[in-house]
Amino acid sequence: MTVALRHGLEAVDILRLRRACGAVLQSRSGSTVAFLVPAGTRETWHLPGSTCTAGALLPAATDPRWVIPPAGADCAARPTDAWVLRSALCEAACTLTAGGLGPF
Repeated sequence: MTVALRHGLEAVDILRLRRACGAVLQSRSGSTVAFLVPAGTRETWHLPGSTCTAGALLPAATDPRWVIPPAGADCAARPTDAWVLRSALCEAACTLTAGGLGPF
């Protein structure tokens, strides 16, 4: 699930405070971040300003583009719960808009 960089980083902060953030990857261009979400999320995901695509190819856990890298002994990329992510993205949008940094 991909969103604009500023929006995504704000959501990462919210999710980290809640200890609910899975793996997050910055795009090659640096303009977006992608949250790993559970398989099947695309069919029910409808949030303006975001896109959800299936079948992402993940780089190695050592790739510097990881904002939140895969962790654990097996370096598994843990997904973020889709509904928790949606809530964090909505909260992030409100925070950024209130601070004069939206819309994005």
